[in-house]
Amino acid sequence: MKIAIVLGTRPEIIKMASVIDEIKKRNHELVLIHTGQHYDKEMSENFFIDLNLPTPNYNIHVGSGSHGKQTGLMMEGIEEVLVDEKVDIVLVQGDTNAVLAGALVSSKLHIPVGHVEAGLRSFDESMPEEINRKAADVCSKMYFVPTEESAINLASEDISRKKIFLTGNTIVDACYRNLKIAEKKEITEESLANLNIDKLNNILTLTIHRAENVDDEKRLKSIIEALKKLNSMNIIFPIHPRTKKTLENFGLLKDLENLNHIHIIKPVGYLDFLLLLSKSSLILTDSGGLQEEAITLNVPALTLRYNTERPETVTAGGNILVGSDTKKIVDTANKILEDEKFKEAMKKASNPYGDGSSAFKILDAIESFYKNDLLTIESPDDIMLSFNRKISIIGNDITVKEFENKFNALVKIAYSNKMHFPYDDLNLKDMTVVFDEYN
Repeated sequence: MKIAIVLGTRPEIIKMASVIDEIKKRNHELVLIHTGQHYDKEMSENFFIDLNLPTPNYNIHVGSGSHGKQTGLMMEGIEEVLVDEKVDIVLVQGDTNAVLAGALVSSKLHIPVGHVEAGLRSFDESMPEEINRKAADVCSKMYFVPTEESAINLASEDISRKKIFLTGNTIVDACYRNLKIAEKKEITEESLANLNIDKLNNILTLTIHRAENVDDEKRLKSIIEALKKLNSMNIIFPIHPRTKKTLENFGLLKDLENLNHIHIIKPVGYLDFLLLLSKSSLILTDSGGLQEEAITLNVPALTLRYNTERPETVTAGGNILVGSDTKKIVDTANKILEDEKFKEAMKKASNPYGDGSSAFKILDAIESFYKNDLLTIESPDDIMLSFNRKISIIGNDITVKEFENKFNALVKIAYSNKMHFPYDDLNLKDMTVVFDEYN
C-alpha cells in the first residue's frame, strides 16, 4: 500500500511521527509531502533528523502569506505530487491550512482522505482552525478521533459510525516517543540552558500567541497583570515573535523584562521545550496542542481561552479555562501551587487521549479498509440508496451491531441522559436511537 502524508507545521510533524514509524514498520510505501508552511531552521531537514524521521520526499516551499494565497499554492503543489504518485490514501493531521489543502485536493482527485485528530470542535467559527477542521472532515473517508466526544461530534454531523475510529491522540505517542529522545541529549537552546531548569522551583511555562489574546490590548494587559502577581513562580516565557511585537506596541514588554521571576527567552526547539514541560509545575497557555501535552505529561494546565476544542482535558480535571481574567488566573494558579491535594488531583487526571498506541490503531484501520476494498471512491451503481431515517426508544437488551443486523439499519447516535457514540457492543436498552433503515 502507498500512503501519502501531508505536513505543513511543526506540530503536525510531531503528531505524525509515530504514524510514520508505524507505516515504515509495516513496510508500506510512504510519500511524505511537506508544504513548507513555516519554513525555518526548526522546520528544515535537521528537525526531521532530530526526531529520527525520514526527510520529506517533496517540499512545496509555500512559505508564509495570506490564508487564501497560502492554501492555493499548497493545493497546486500537492495536486502535482498526487497526480504523479498514485497513492492509495492521503493522511492529514489536525486543522492547519495544509490539512485543508491536502483534504480538498485529494477528494477532488477521488483519493481517500484519512483525517488524524478528526472531530474536534471549538464551536467558534471566528477561528480559522475551526473552518479548516470542519472542511477537512467533509472531505474525509476515514476519521481517526482522539476521544468519544470527538466521535459524537462527527456522528451528530451525519458521518457514518463505520468510518469513525476511536484511536486516541497521537500526541500521547509523540510525548512518550520524543521525551526519550530529548532526555538523551543536552539542552541546545542557550537561553534555556543558562536558566538551569533542573535547579529551578515552581516552574510555570507560558505560551501565548492567539490573535484574540495578543491583538486585544485589554485582554493582553489583563494577562500581563496576572503574570506580575505570580511572583512566587519562575515563569519561563518562550516568546512568539507576534506576541513580542504586540507587547512592544502596547508598551508592556519592558515591564515584564524588569521582573526577576519572569524569564523571557527566544522560542526553543521542540525537544528542549518538551524537557521544559516535563519539569514544569504548571502550564499557562492558549495553545491547543499544549493542553494535550500537559495532561499527557501530568502537568496541570490553565488555558487562556474561554472555549477549547479539547474539552476532554477540562472534563478529566487536568485543565482549567481561565480566559484573560487576572483574578481567575492568579487565584487558580496559587491554588494549584498551595493546595497539594488539588495539585495532585490535576496531575493524576485520567488522560482522555489514550495510552500511546494511536498509530498502531490507525494503521490497523487503514489496512482493514484496504483489504476489504473500502478505500475506493467511485460513482454508485444506484442513483440513490433508499432508506428511512427513524427514531425509536429501545425496550429490550440488544447491542448496536445486533440491532443493525436485525433491522438492516445503521445507527447514527444513541441517547440516554447524554449522547453516546454507537459502538458495536453498546447496549441500547432504554435508549433513544436515531438510525437509518434501508429498504
